[in-house]
Amino acid sequence: MAEPENHTLRVLREFREEFADFRTETRESFANLGDRLDDLAKVLAGEMVTSRHTDASVDERLGNIERRLSVLEETK
Repeated sequence: MAEPENHTLRVLREFREEFADFRTETRESFANLGDRLDDLAKVLAGEMVTSRHTDASVDERLGNIERRLSVLEETK
């Protein structure tokens, strides 16, 4: 039968190795998460620019329609 202290040392070594693996995996996961968040921020920034451009275009078109309607109302 193995000595209890040898068994404890073996278990502690295994735990240390597994914890090191866990720490590495966790670090990689957080790095991947950071990359994904950066990508998401870029996509959202692009969507905001597109939305502002579209809104400006719609506002311009509505302004033109309102001006034409005002002219028509004045001529009546």
